[in-house]
Amino acid sequence: MTSGDAVASRNRRPWTFAAVCVMVPALTLLVFNLADPVVQLLPWYAAAYLLIGACIFGPIGKVPSLRQAVAFLLPGALLVPLALTNVGWWCGGWLLGLPAWGLLLSRWTPENPLPAVQVLKFLGLLLLGMTIYTLNIIYPVPSLGLFLLPIIPLVRLAYPEYRARPQQVAVEVVLAVAAIVIAFAIHTPEGSWSSPWVYAGGAATAGLMIAFGARGVPRRSGRVKVNNGAVV
Repeated sequence: MTSGDAVASRNRRPWTFAAVCVMVPALTLLVFNLADPVVQLLPWYAAAYLLIGACIFGPIGKVPSLRQAVAFLLPGALLVPLALTNVGWWCGGWLLGLPAWGLLLSRWTPENPLPAVQVLKFLGLLLLGMTIYTLNIIYPVPSLGLFLLPIIPLVRLAYPEYRARPQQVAVEVVLAVAAIVIAFAIHTPEGSWSSPWVYAGGAATAGLMIAFGARGVPRRSGRVKVNNGAVV
């Protein structure tokens, strides 16, 4: 592999922040349409799921393996029957951690197995995120995370590696702004405990926290070695 190929490979990373920006309005729209029959929400849930998957696996530049696809889709599919029978809290709780789960799976290869400790860490962060999201209705301080969404990509511009991906920067800024606009555009139903932007803010804070925790997984394929003057 040449040095140019190595740089291109390092630039092919999941757009995890973009996935979080997709998750925030999707989850908010689902929560504020819970009065509708659940079966009518399934297309929207599936669309959100696939959009998040596209943000994770699309930028990598290769089709996910069968086991990656199964591991990504199966949890969401298993939650659908529970939702249809009104058992548990819809599928929104899983959406909170879906960007991070996709990030973990994107690094799962035969050469780079997914450590069990990382899965346990993810599940712990998911539980904490769901707790933050639930309590945010009563103590809405985490909702301020919604307003951080457009700021985060701008701050990341300080890193040359991020500036080298202008398409990603543009997409993430647009999605972040769209998440805020949608959150404030959703009508607050009569009798609701809180406003949609409060729910969206809780989702943003919890989703970012879980995704940040998933970044700690080493990516062996991204290592650069020198062999006889060539980068491999």
